[in-house]
Amino acid sequence: MRITSDTAQCTITRFAAPFLSTARMNRWTGRVALVTGASTGIGASVTRRLVAEGMRVAGAARSVDRVQAMADELKGQPGSLLPIECDLTKDDQVLAMFARIKREFGGVDVCINNAGRALLSPLAEGTPDQWRKMLDLNVVALCLCTREALASMKERGVDDGHIIHINSMGGHRISTLYGNGFYTGTKHMVTALTEALRQELRQTNSNIRISAISPGLVKTEFVVNAGLSEEAAGLVYQQQPSLQADDVTEALIHVLSAPPHVQVHDVLMRHTMFK
Repeated sequence: MRITSDTAQCTITRFAAPFLSTARMNRWTGRVALVTGASTGIGASVTRRLVAEGMRVAGAARSVDRVQAMADELKGQPGSLLPIECDLTKDDQVLAMFARIKREFGGVDVCINNAGRALLSPLAEGTPDQWRKMLDLNVVALCLCTREALASMKERGVDDGHIIHINSMGGHRISTLYGNGFYTGTKHMVTALTEALRQELRQTNSNIRISAISPGLVKTEFVVNAGLSEEAAGLVYQQQPSLQADDVTEALIHVLSAPPHVQVHDVLMRHTMFK
């Protein structure tokens, strides 16, 4: 049947798009993905989706009981979930995590650096302890996980691996949320680190890809964990339309399922009605 209607064609394209992404995800079936911050929010959403797509997922979090509950829930799915308790700000725990993944799965093919935190405090009043906590998780842990994932890929001759940073719109502009300045600074570092790694990989003729996904406000526990009360967090979401964690996951699947010769460098995304 020949379709001449632009509207009909667009409808078919939108209908087919998820199936096309799923088909392209077939090459990741049975491969290994590390997801940091897997216990809640975006990390939990990504973990569930990758297991559904047939990947073997190592889900890292301090709240490992939540990841274990998810693993029990996902039994019978095409893939599997290995819960790993890990404080990513402790270098020895990160190295032990990668050693366990090597024992259990052989190594990492996809590394999704999702874990991050904000501690709201004006720059003029912040403390070195707050700044170090954000730097250690948002930047140093991200770099260490990336280094170890790349080493795992190279050790096994994996040249089609993928590193994905969950960045933020705050990494591309200055946040207007009061007290969010230092967090925004760490995310600007992630933006720079994404491009720096892309250049390093190209210089070594590697086909390993590096991508970042930069969402705006997402409705998760993140704002409460940043220091706002439940009531204050509710007001934030009332005042500004927000994305859902699954929206970010869909963008990640698009990035991961792109053909091997296509590198989606950075996805900037926010709610259509965000001011």
